[in-house]
Amino acid sequence: MKPTTPAAEDYLKTIYAHTEWQSEPITPKALATRLGIAPSSVTEMVKKLAAGGFIAHVPYGPLTLTPAGRLRATAVVRRHRLIETWLVRELGYAWDEVHDEAEVLEHSISDRLLEAIDTHLGHPKADPHGDLIPAADGSTDQVPSILLADAPPGHAGTVLRVSDRDPAVLRSLADAGIGPGSHLTVLDAATVLLPAGAPHPFSPDVAVAVWLTS
Repeated sequence: MKPTTPAAEDYLKTIYAHTEWQSEPITPKALATRLGIAPSSVTEMVKKLAAGGFIAHVPYGPLTLTPAGRLRATAVVRRHRLIETWLVRELGYAWDEVHDEAEVLEHSISDRLLEAIDTHLGHPKADPHGDLIPAADGSTDQVPSILLADAPPGHAGTVLRVSDRDPAVLRSLADAGIGPGSHLTVLDAATVLLPAGAPHPFSPDVAVAVWLTS
């Protein structure tokens, strides 16, 4: 099977993204939840992707990408994140508005246009949320990180990445002037010190959405 359909590409992209910032592999049940579809549909697609050599899977076990699956997944991720970066930098979109647009465009633009966008943007290494943009060969330069929820009091670090899963979280962080590149110091389990020196409370939703340098 060649994963040329949008659905197959979305599966591979989601499996890749799940382990990008942590090491625990994704289960079929978690994959169904992330994609918002029935577990039975996931089972059928997993069988097809495994038969095509794109994922390694044993019944009831977690899903991992094969080298071929990872290469295809990073190609889709590269498209998605370059499009998001282009929409923010060139078309005036806010960072909480780009995900759904990129979901559509990533399956339709040509390779030529994608590379033209990459060149025009100066070959960015990360998208507006701090997610790394894979190179054409699938490689990335991952930096050691720690989730804000796991950072102890006194930890000081630079924001590397903010999950784009919840637009409300993105808007609240934007209102506070927090984004990739912001330097934060953890004061306690619910407060950080902003670059300007002011304490700023954060919610549990924010705590599991922000990654800092470790």
